[in-house]
Amino acid sequence: MKEFTLPVWVVAAAKSATNTLVGNEFHDIESINLLNNSQSLSVPIASSAVLDNGTRALAISFCQSGLSLDITRGLEIWAYVQLAKKRSDNDIKIEADFPNWIDFHGGFGIGKFETSGQTCMSTFARELLCLNLYPLVPHGFSLKLEIVFPKGKALARKTSNEAFGVVDGLSLIGTQADAKTSASPDQLRKCIKLLQMKCLETTFDGSLTFVIGENGMDLAQKFGLPPNQIIKIGNWVGPLLVQAAQNGVKKLLLFGYHGKLVKLAGGVFHTHHHLADGRLEILTSIAVKEGIPFDLIQLISNSSSVENAMLELDSNHSQLVASIWGRMAEDIENKSIDYVNRYLSSSIEIGSVLFDRNRQIRWAGFKGLNQLNSLGLMLKS
Repeated sequence: MKEFTLPVWVVAAAKSATNTLVGNEFHDIESINLLNNSQSLSVPIASSAVLDNGTRALAISFCQSGLSLDITRGLEIWAYVQLAKKRSDNDIKIEADFPNWIDFHGGFGIGKFETSGQTCMSTFARELLCLNLYPLVPHGFSLKLEIVFPKGKALARKTSNEAFGVVDGLSLIGTQADAKTSASPDQLRKCIKLLQMKCLETTFDGSLTFVIGENGMDLAQKFGLPPNQIIKIGNWVGPLLVQAAQNGVKKLLLFGYHGKLVKLAGGVFHTHHHLADGRLEILTSIAVKEGIPFDLIQLISNSSSVENAMLELDSNHSQLVASIWGRMAEDIENKSIDYVNRYLSSSIEIGSVLFDRNRQIRWAGFKGLNQLNSLGLMLKS
């Protein structure tokens, strides 16, 4: 069976429920159209039925990404749909960025942004929903759609969602239909190809920025880092550092979430959490080097996560936190250079800039600060 990302399984359930609601025959396979592509996907559906005397419908699918360590593997997805007279363009929408013919609700188990209450979902997921549901909605009607992940809230506790301001469940994100892990060799090959293409562009001046993940990409652009210099990488940080040096990069900025880049300070250069962790141990070691009081070192080592340790320290010892992470940023820079020098002789300069769980850019190493200053960018004090 073909494996797909979570948005595809959500769209399949929503489409099956809508087909059932408008009177079409149920099929245990839904055909899902892709964006800007004539190809379609065949996605299994577990069940679908009408409710409340035919005024609503429910369909259920089970996410299968094919990635053995994926937390969404086997995730149960419910899609509730209901028709209503079409709203006017002036009506208030529950969710931003949806057209007025669809009234989308992120139900139980769906991650919401803590600051706005909006569902955490990617543009790809939203557009895929609209593409597949619009042809089924009768003229003059709008479709109310609610997506529920019955186990989403419990599973979210095993993720870093809260570190990025997402609460109450799993994010509905994804940028493509096929499931691929950022730890896979295919992902590394794609990143290497993108890196090589960047270095051949006529605008290439020897400077690049590596960001890890969608949050890093979004924040780097908002912060003002040159878009043409940014490459979103997966977890293969070490090999990509070497590739950057080999391809003539003179200044490289590592820009990312502190809970991810902390691994580099401990010499861990493949950052997928299933392959290597050790973050608390690295954080504890740095605290010892900084001469942090023993009771606070114990607090760090006994914490359940780096995020929880830093939250507790930040509330009463913010200066110590700044000391730890300033040292951490410089260790990231030094260990990164050491890693490159294992494989080749290079004059590449590697800087680091770290943001926290509130998406605030707070710490940088010496080289990272210099690189930001050269761009006219400043850290918040």
